[in-house]
Amino acid sequence: MLRVTELRLPLDHADGDLRAAVLARLDLPDDELIGYAVFRRAYDARRTSAITLTYTVDIEVADEAALLARRAGDRKLSPAPDTTYRFVARAARPPRLRPVVIGTGPCGLFAGLLLAQMGFRPLILDRGKAVRERTKDTWGLWRRSVLDPESNVQFGEGGAGTFSDGKLHSQISDPRHHGRKVLTEFVKAGAPPEILYVSKPHIGTFRLVTMVEQLRDTIEGLGGEYRFQSKVEDIDIAETQAGERRVRGVVLAGGEYIAADHVVLAVGHSARDTFAMLHARGVHVEAKPFSIGLRIEHPQSLIDRCRFGDHAGHKLLGAADYKLVHHAANGRAVYSFCMCPGGTVVAAASEPGRVVTNGMSQYSRNERNANAGIVVGISPADYPGHPLAGIAFQRHWEERAFAAGGGTYAAPGQRVGDFLAGRPSVALGAVVPSYRPGVHPTDLSTCLPDYAVAAIREALPAFDRQIKGFAMDDAVLTGVETRTSSPIRIRRDEAFQSVNTRGLYPAGEGAGYAGGILSAGVDGVRVAEAVALSMVEAPQGGL
Repeated sequence: MLRVTELRLPLDHADGDLRAAVLARLDLPDDELIGYAVFRRAYDARRTSAITLTYTVDIEVADEAALLARRAGDRKLSPAPDTTYRFVARAARPPRLRPVVIGTGPCGLFAGLLLAQMGFRPLILDRGKAVRERTKDTWGLWRRSVLDPESNVQFGEGGAGTFSDGKLHSQISDPRHHGRKVLTEFVKAGAPPEILYVSKPHIGTFRLVTMVEQLRDTIEGLGGEYRFQSKVEDIDIAETQAGERRVRGVVLAGGEYIAADHVVLAVGHSARDTFAMLHARGVHVEAKPFSIGLRIEHPQSLIDRCRFGDHAGHKLLGAADYKLVHHAANGRAVYSFCMCPGGTVVAAASEPGRVVTNGMSQYSRNERNANAGIVVGISPADYPGHPLAGIAFQRHWEERAFAAGGGTYAAPGQRVGDFLAGRPSVALGAVVPSYRPGVHPTDLSTCLPDYAVAAIREALPAFDRQIKGFAMDDAVLTGVETRTSSPIRIRRDEAFQSVNTRGLYPAGEGAGYAGGILSAGVDGVRVAEAVALSMVEAPQGGL
């Protein structure tokens, strides 16, 4: 196969125009093009009056060598890379001790899937419940203000990504095309095939629920075992005669001991009690930067018009998104985070007496509002001292938000016009907030550090210059957004093991090595490969 890049066509081109564009670009006779497949489709909306689609296409021709020679120097034609996934190892027999995967978010899910596909029969533990039971518990918070600390947006099968926009794009370096493996497995599990080629693929919560169940069935069919409501409260770490710390097993909340010498730690960014346990056991944990801020909501129609002009609502464009950054005068970076077109703001708390917001969309993205986090970057310098100080920092502002919202898991909210003017909101306007169990108008400046409030107040008018109406008076802010990423990193070496505890494989968002569904899934694949290679002798080149 050969790859042709940067084929540009009008938004409303005819079905046969792409083939014609390939032939014209390469000056190729029709009978020499045996077939083609779209590898990537993106849109260019910089000119709203003339939005174009940009294609990358893999083609099959009668004589590749002749075409490459004839088109020598054409930088938009090259051999298509081989994206076929190849397993790095296979278990010759069932392992004496199963590898244990802690967590069933995207990272743990793909670590478990890969280990199962390679024949290692992983044992997969999760403190929460299976995804449908967990969904009911999550609705309990949204509809009745009842929080289950072990089954919510953060904890349970599928991880935090289940209640999100389901974005499947990432900017990570991926030379071995692990992302393609993740997307392919998602399609097998029921995701729409378009996620393999659109530039910004997404799935949405409802589809993710059924896909997570299908992937569980696949893992169990290959000999893996799931155990829900199985919280790991301790890790048994022994010191060898050579002075090396090594994992020997895990202890569950009920006291059960599970022997294991390979433990994948994929607990997500909100497993604060687990982080404390690891630090107490001497596992190397360090503070890392993250961001905090607020959620903002606008009418989706406003974003669509600003981004797409007269093409707003076009079926190939869908609901418009945005990505914004502003560098404030006080040195803080303010940026949009987890933008959810046609979505809702959701209650994402996992601890009693605290309020946390996040964003979610369904596959259709057809809710009336667009929402995004408007967040401010912070660093360990803002919460110095203990490696876990970032957790205390998050909790402080989540508690302030809980109090400002009235102490009922309602979110504190404020009109953008009031926030910019520095006055509390006493009522909301034309933009109806989507957060449930409800929004309490107040003064959000009490829910964030002063430097964050100042930076966001400066950023909103700057964003309005890029998207007219972004700082509209009746746009709604709700607080607080604190779970943008993990506040800690569990340092690991080239073999993906903890730098001071052999057999422990920190992975995914919670360990500080991913940010989003796709990157977390990719990290799960990488860690599973490292575990497999440590359990058997296998050539590095793959099998």
